Order: sequence, then structure tokens, then C-alpha cells
Amino acid sequence: MRHIPNIICLLRIVLIIPVLQALQAGHYLLSLALCILAAASDLLDGYLAKHFGWSSALGRFLDPLADKLLVVALYIASAWLGIVPWWLTAAVVARDVMIGLGALTYRLWFGPLHGRPTRISKFNTGAQLVFIMLVLLGHGIGFPPQEVLAASAIVVLVSTILSGWDYLSTFTRRAWYAPAKAA
Repeated sequence: MRHIPNIICLLRIVLIIPVLQALQAGHYLLSLALCILAAASDLLDGYLAKHFGWSSALGRFLDPLADKLLVVALYIASAWLGIVPWWLTAAVVARDVMIGLGALTYRLWFGPLHGRPTRISKFNTGAQLVFIMLVLLGHGIGFPPQEVLAASAIVVLVSTILSGWDYLSTFTRRAWYAPAKAA
């Protein structure tokens, strides 16, 4: 039973394929429904892991990986299809690449990186998903208006920059003090 959250995470990763297929085929509402299912599975596996104590090292790796893969895949595919601006996609992808490289560098040079996502990071991930869902909804039914999408894109850009800066400063601070703590 304790592996259920990990299985849900793996299913969320697999769900990326039909989300992208629906998006590429122009079935925006189906893609939106699958995104909502992925978001619900993220909430479910988190609840199960915390409520029943079914968290694991694998789950702590898989959960953020599933989130990042979904977000990056959606943004790249949406930009490729011309429904999300490339400048926003570049910011979203650059932040995630920076976080991944920062975590890998820290792990290789200093050891395990213990920590939890910050509030700005959680807000950013939520804003990124809400924006892409609004874009899909907009292409599916013509609502919300472009002004709402433009404002949402600015919120995503600002939160992406702030979150990226927060991670960069945290990695730098931890790396700066890591040798002193080891000594």
C-alpha cells in the first residue's frame, strides 16, 4: 500500500503523452481535462504520502519530476503550436533547467540536498498550470478573454523569475556554508 503514491506519480508521468497528443490534435478541452486529472493525481499522491506516512525517497524525487516534466512538456508543445508565447516558455524552461542543474551540482559537490519547495515555488507551479489551463480553455471555448491571458502570463513570468532567484540564492547560500558545516 505504501507504494501507491509512487504509482500515482508514475501514472502522472505517463499521462503526459495523451495530454500532448490531444494538444497536438487540437483537442484543447480533452487536453485540459487530462491536465486537471494530472493535477488531481498530484494532490492525491501528496495527500496519501502525508496522511498515511507513505512518503519515500523515490516519491520525493518522482513528485517534483512529474510536475516539472508535465509543465515543461506543456509549455514547449504549446509554444511550438503557437498558443503560448516563446518568451514565457523560455523563462519557464530556463528556471527548471537552472533548478535541476543547481540541485545536481549541489548533490555532486556537497551531498544530499534536503529541503522542501518554498511558498513562491508552489505558487509559481500553480500559476504555470493555471495559465496553461486557461490557454487550453480559451482555445477550447473562447473564454477567458485575451486580457486575462495576458495578465496571467505576466503573473507567471514574475513568479517564475522570483522563484528562480529564490532557488538560486538558496543553493548558493547552502553551498557557501556547506564546507564550514562539514569541517
